[in-house]
Order: sequence, then C-alpha cells, then structure tokens
Amino acid sequence: MRVLKNSCLVLCVLIATMMMVSAQNQPKTEIRHVPIKATSPASGLEMYKTYCAVCHGIDGRGQGPAAEALRVPPTDLTTMASRNGGKYPSLRVAAIIRGEEVLAAHGTKEMPIWGSLFWTLSGGHDGEVQQRVSNLNQYIESLQKK
Repeated sequence: MRVLKNSCLVLCVLIATMMMVSAQNQPKTEIRHVPIKATSPASGLEMYKTYCAVCHGIDGRGQGPAAEALRVPPTDLTTMASRNGGKYPSLRVAAIIRGEEVLAAHGTKEMPIWGSLFWTLSGGHDGEVQQRVSNLNQYIESLQKK
C-alpha cells in the first residue's frame, strides 16, 4: 500500500512538473504595432472594431485577443454607466479618447491616445476628429449593460 501511495505521489509530481515546463514554453502574446488603418468617421461600430476590440473585446468586456499581453488589463467598457451611478460618462469618455484625461493605460506604448491618431487620419481637420470621437463615444455608450 505504501509503495502504491509513493508511486502515485511521484506520478503527480512528474505530471505537475511537465505542466509547468509546458506552460513556460508557450509563446507569450505580444502586441504588434502597425500603422493606423483608416475607417469611416461616420461609423462608431467600424472604428470600435478596428481600434478598440483588439484589447477591449468585440463585446467591450476587456477580453480582446491582445488583453493578456497588457500590463494594465483593459477596462470593461460595458460597466462604465453602472460605475458612474447609472449615467454614462460621455464627456469623460470623449476626453479619454482625445487624450485630454490621463489614464494608466492610455498614452502608453500599449494604448495609444486616439485623438492624436484621429487628427493624423483626418489631415488636421478638427471637424472630422470631433465626428470620430463623437461616433466612437456613442457606440461605446451602446455597449452599456442595461
């Protein structure tokens, strides 16, 4: 009986060691920086899918394919209203998108400030930048949990 217990213990240790070695050999997800792709400023959905979903997830819950590679986990965008007393913080979100409000993740090499990138895409046309920010903000508002 003692031999059987010892054999099981050795087997469990061996399996655990193999699992740890296997996990260490898995390649880590890394963020690739690519040039910004132009999208329609009229479509908040298209901008969200192109610029935000890779980190925040297509559903906005912060579980996009690049999320695990980030030092600061992406915010669950679907709970912004509930975390703000039930009212969606539209002005704050617009300020974050434009880069006027500093967040831990925004403005780092992991999370760009979209306002300056939108300025580049628009060729410096402020009206188009505002349209992009407004439509993206409205789309994020539509993701709020009811």
